[in-house]
Amino acid sequence: MANQTELSPTEWVREQTQRILEQGTTDGVEIMDRPVVLFTVTGAKTGKQRYVPLMRVEKDGRYVMVGSKGGAPEHPAWYFNVKANPTVTVQDGDKVFDRTARELEGAEREQWWRLAVEAFPPYAEYEAKAGRQIPVFLLE
Repeated sequence: MANQTELSPTEWVREQTQRILEQGTTDGVEIMDRPVVLFTVTGAKTGKQRYVPLMRVEKDGRYVMVGSKGGAPEHPAWYFNVKANPTVTVQDGDKVFDRTARELEGAEREQWWRLAVEAFPPYAEYEAKAGRQIPVFLLE
């Protein structure tokens, strides 16, 4: 998969992804002492596979992708890829599986947003700083 899938141009994200690929697991790879999950998405324009490591937000085997981009005013590039191509590969630990992403709205988004903030408290600050509602995708 590594030969066909592009790594991030952002150095720290690329290094984090390479560590996961070398280990074969997301175990022990963290951001601010919180676990991450490695998602693989398909580019909206290029059709290329791209790795996206994000904070682990999971409940009962269901995962969400949170488009915080560290509180930037714009959505992350992967947001547009997932909107165009909602089939996403998830790697949590050494388990790898495919899911379909769906952007959440209303009460359902708020429920998962609360879980996301519990999993990674800086998300609350990111949303306030971003000046936008941070998108949340449920993977089912």
